[in-house]
Amino acid sequence: MNNIINETIESYNQYMEKIPVGALYIAECLRTDKISEALSDITAFSEGVLWLIDVKILLARSHINAQLEIEKIQEFLSEINMGLEINDYVLVADMFEYEIAPFFEELVVNKVRIL
Repeated sequence: MNNIINETIESYNQYMEKIPVGALYIAECLRTDKISEALSDITAFSEGVLWLIDVKILLARSHINAQLEIEKIQEFLSEINMGLEINDYVLVADMFEYEIAPFFEELVVNKVRIL
């Protein structure tokens, strides 16, 4: 069981480190009219952060605390959906560049991960 938990923690930490770069890439795709690629990556981002939330909840059952603001992530997802519904790609790009990337960069820089 400990091996599965350790592997999950390792995957969690590795994914956290990739999010800021991915968020900036999504913003760039939206700004350079690569909408199809951006939408595909937004889907992957959404699935990934939902996985992070699931991991946080499951690890809490083993008394392991992953300091991740679930409410903030849910707010990001909601705002992304609202922007996409009205085809406001500038708004969504700005969110990824100025809100989402810095949010996850801070978590990675401050080592707010599972150790």
